[in-house]
Amino acid sequence: MISVAFLVVVQDQLDKLCLSLYETVTGNTEGEMPYHWYTDHRFALFVMCLIIILPLSIPKEIGIQKYTSVLGTLAATYLSVAVIAKYYLKDEHTADLTPEHSQGLDSWASIFSVVPTICFGFQCHEACIAIYSSMENKKITHWVFISVTSMIFCLLIYTLTGVFGFLTFGREVASDILMSYPGNDVVMIIARLLFGISIITIYPIILLLGRSVILTQILRFWEQRAIITSVFESRCRLILTILWITVTLLIAIYVPDMSEVISVIGGISAFFIFIFPGETLN
Repeated sequence: MISVAFLVVVQDQLDKLCLSLYETVTGNTEGEMPYHWYTDHRFALFVMCLIIILPLSIPKEIGIQKYTSVLGTLAATYLSVAVIAKYYLKDEHTADLTPEHSQGLDSWASIFSVVPTICFGFQCHEACIAIYSSMENKKITHWVFISVTSMIFCLLIYTLTGVFGFLTFGREVASDILMSYPGNDVVMIIARLLFGISIITIYPIILLLGRSVILTQILRFWEQRAIITSVFESRCRLILTILWITVTLLIAIYVPDMSEVISVIGGISAFFIFIFPGETLN
């Protein structure tokens, strides 16, 4: 389901990126954009999976991701800096900063509405298993340092982007902060492009984690009946990769809203946060 969520995000960013580029290049509005089969965001997502995501997902290890994941860090940093710069470069600050839930039970109840999103974020951190297994230095102290540094970086980026985004637009801020800016804003077009690329580089890591679990069970089953060769293992890995991408792609194409994906994943991931860890102690 996390893979589906990432593809939905990429599909959403591709759609909005194409509209922004069309407005910037032609000067026309979104409604005047002609429809062609090759401009359909679903076709663009299919091409993206075939040309970029599939080759990145086939390797057995995630060593190559240490290079591509740098793009994710740069994208997050660029977006945060852009939002902060846009706030200070704005001539007037007239946004309504009044909280939607200022007091009473509604204010406390609104806290629980973000729980699915928090659980979704935690679920994404399952990739740390694959990351740790690919590290050369597997000392716990080294791993703790990397984890803490990464979390602090994420905290700063998310907090700065959220705070300055709210200060800029107030209660009118969109759930997707990039949608609050004009479609022909070149700075934000670049931010949207980088954000989409960063999601693409994360997808193979999640795929590798799920594929390794399934592949281990398949190999364990066949070990009892025949000798496992490297060719057999490679074929199984390739087939699982293609099936994984195909299934998640089909689901992502027909999912109408990203919020529905996050709400479902948030509910499922609650088991990984609150139930399964306790079960391992038995």
